[in-house]
Amino acid sequence: MTLTDTQLERYARHIVLRDVGGAGQMKLLGAHVAVIGAGAIGSPVIQYLAAAGVGRLTIIDDDVVDLSNLQRQVLFATADEGAPKVERAAAVVAALNPDVTVHPVPERITAANAATLLEGADVVVDGCDNFGTRLVVADAALALRIPLVSASIGQFEGQLAVFRGWEAEKPCYRCLVGDDPGLPDQTCSEQGVLGALPGVMGSLAALEAMRVIVGFGEDNAGKLLLVDALAFRFRTVTLPKDPGCSTCAA
Repeated sequence: MTLTDTQLERYARHIVLRDVGGAGQMKLLGAHVAVIGAGAIGSPVIQYLAAAGVGRLTIIDDDVVDLSNLQRQVLFATADEGAPKVERAAAVVAALNPDVTVHPVPERITAANAATLLEGADVVVDGCDNFGTRLVVADAALALRIPLVSASIGQFEGQLAVFRGWEAEKPCYRCLVGDDPGLPDQTCSEQGVLGALPGVMGSLAALEAMRVIVGFGEDNAGKLLLVDALAFRFRTVTLPKDPGCSTCAA
């Protein structure tokens, strides 16, 4: 596989980067990323991965566009109200970059279908707003040994981490949250969220997915990025592997 003249022009700003280059761009074009959720975090993830030339995107979301989504879900327009999110996302990607193939999945990912939906992906990016779904995705990614980029938001705060829990010194998602924290899901409709914040976290999640694919810079698996938009503060903490974790310790 070689880059066409059109691709050389489209991805020129990647190709001139020493840590990406033509070889890195070829990796992006040959990569498959599964995106869980086409909402607030998923919107910039999908847009930036498509713009970057990630060759295949599987987008999983069973929701439709609601007027209240438009304050932060920048994939959609007013005329999209009532339309399935994955269908509109696929249309946006098609208009943005013909190099990208989208597999829209208009259903909820569950323990029963997760392995089938995620199998073959090089990276999973989870931006859903349901804790039970996050556990399902994390367990499936761990079992399939697929790097998981997990991003979350609430009000003025965001979190981002990369998990490869099958490795000896790297934690899995359950090392962070445990088996059952006993906390009810708190959605954006219940607690609110600053509209631009998911753009920040989704862009960072897309960056981490590209880092996994290309391999530039430092490996961030096992680190947790904490964003406080009220205090304009970014902190990174190290996540230890839990030796008693029921999922990855063995």
